[in-house]
Amino acid sequence: MPIYEYELCEGDCKVCGGKFTLRRPLSAKELTHCPACKKPVRKLISGFSSPQKLKPLSISDAKKAGFTVLKRLGKGEYERQ
Repeated sequence: MPIYEYELCEGDCKVCGGKFTLRRPLSAKELTHCPACKKPVRKLISGFSSPQKLKPLSISDAKKAGFTVLKRLGKGEYERQ
C-alpha cells in the first residue's frame, strides 16, 4: 500500500498537527477531510529515494556481486570472462 502525505488547507490542529501520513490502498476514494479533525486537506507530493550510482562497476565488482561477465566476440557471440 502506498503512503500518502496530507496537510490541512487552512489553519492548524492539535490532533493531527496540520500534517499527517496515511497508508491507503490505490482503490481507496480520495481523502478530502482529515479523519481526526474533519478539516479540509490536500495531498502533498512526496519526495522519494532513488539509488545513486557512486562509481562505475568494474568487472571484478560485478563478479563479486554474483553476475556472469561476458565479452562480446562478434555478432551474437560471447565468451565468459
